Amino acid sequence: MTTDKLSESASQASQEMKYGERDIAEGKLITFPNPRVGRRYDINITLPEFTCKCPFSGYPDFATIYVSYVPDERVVELKALKLYINSYRDRYISHEESANQILDDFVAACDPLEVTVKADFTPRGNVHTVVEVRHQK
Repeated sequence: MTTDKLSESASQASQEMKYGERDIAEGKLITFPNPRVGRRYDINITLPEFTCKCPFSGYPDFATIYVSYVPDERVVELKALKLYINSYRDRYISHEESANQILDDFVAACDPLEVTVKADFTPRGNVHTVVEVRHQK
């Protein structure tokens, strides 16, 4: 194979969507039946690698997302939640809107008795933002 062919092949491979990128692009929140319907219990999830882009500057924003909820009929599947959260990495979205959108999508997927989403953003330009949103049936 010539150098040109190798270079062309490498270029095509880098342009193709990788399996992880496909999983993220296709990601949606998946749920399963709550094994203890009727029992109140808390589920606390920490997602420390959240990223999105500032809608004004395009600079990356980094956060830890905390989801705390009391399930009703459905429980969220963790791998699906991870892929869903990763789908924000190329979105131009504000801190406030990202926290609210995550809450809205979470409620739509599993309709919990109550849920809190806390987005703790890494300081940028000497400003530290924490956005906390709640839903209760």
